[in-house]
Amino acid sequence: MIAFPSVDATPALLVDRAVLDGNIARMAASARERGLEVRPHAKTHKCIEIAHLQLAAGARGLSVATVSEAEAFAQTGFDDIFIAYPLWVDAARGARLLALSETVRLTVGIDSVAGARALAEHCDASIGVLVEIDSGHHRTGVAPEQAGAVAVRARAAGLNVLGVFTFPGHSYGPGLPHVAAAEEAEALTVAAAALHDAGIDPVVISGGSSPTALIETPTVSTELRPGVYVFGDAQQLEIDAITEADLALTALATVVSTRGEVVVLDSGSKTVGADKASWATGYGRILGEPDARITALSEHHATVHWPDAATRPDLGQRVRVIPNHVCNAVNLADELIVIDGRHADEVVDRWRVAARGCTT
Repeated sequence: MIAFPSVDATPALLVDRAVLDGNIARMAASARERGLEVRPHAKTHKCIEIAHLQLAAGARGLSVATVSEAEAFAQTGFDDIFIAYPLWVDAARGARLLALSETVRLTVGIDSVAGARALAEHCDASIGVLVEIDSGHHRTGVAPEQAGAVAVRARAAGLNVLGVFTFPGHSYGPGLPHVAAAEEAEALTVAAAALHDAGIDPVVISGGSSPTALIETPTVSTELRPGVYVFGDAQQLEIDAITEADLALTALATVVSTRGEVVVLDSGSKTVGADKASWATGYGRILGEPDARITALSEHHATVHWPDAATRPDLGQRVRVIPNHVCNAVNLADELIVIDGRHADEVVDRWRVAARGCTT
């Protein structure tokens, strides 16, 4: 049974607490059984309460994407943070990093000798460094065999090189998670060996994405950095990484217009985001309606093709939307409304999206 809580106004983001807890516990248990640490990526939820739940389940620390995200979590007491991004550091950003390093065990990413020099010019060895490698996503990162050379130059510049990291983002596609997991494992093996050959012990070998994190591939990794796993989204459904039972976040929406098989909702791109991968079958889905698809998004309109006349909602009725990319949806919200999915109308808490808009 799908819960429709008593929320005054739509659109609104709902988080099912029981499903959220289950997702966190499952990832923690899987990693623990394989001898891996979890350093979840907080850019997905941007929420202090959820980060505390992840640490309580055994997470080593947090991953973030920006300095301002690190600042938001550090201000509330989180003290072990990795900025999983190849930062380009100037004087102003360097000052912020040094301030963070006074209260936080801070690690940052680099993927070039020039980036290492810029970091070293404005920071010191109190900040740990991981060299980013490209394991197949072809976005950022050096070739795995080049990791040792970059690490040596970074250490010579005075940086504290701790190891390597990667993001197997090419796991996001039908049939690709297992392929990406295998390619990631091979790339990290090569990169770790390159550091060893250069005389640097890679004490941190960091990888993982939500589609690959639960795949039991032999790996030299020491930690995983999944983010979306806490909530799930339509992309994860489409690549069969999860089922609807694993969806912790949905957008509560109201039907504002109908015509034939078309239903229009008030949850437009300013609620669910407009992200749509080339392989995706729509801009989002409807909870409990496997054949319904969002076919178009405007700022405040979501146009849904709803072929099942028996379940098609009328004007004023509410539905729950599954965003394509949950990270985008959360960054558009001021708060997450926490529900107990076992009781259809029970709102149990409201959590502020504390790191919303932290892009610098």
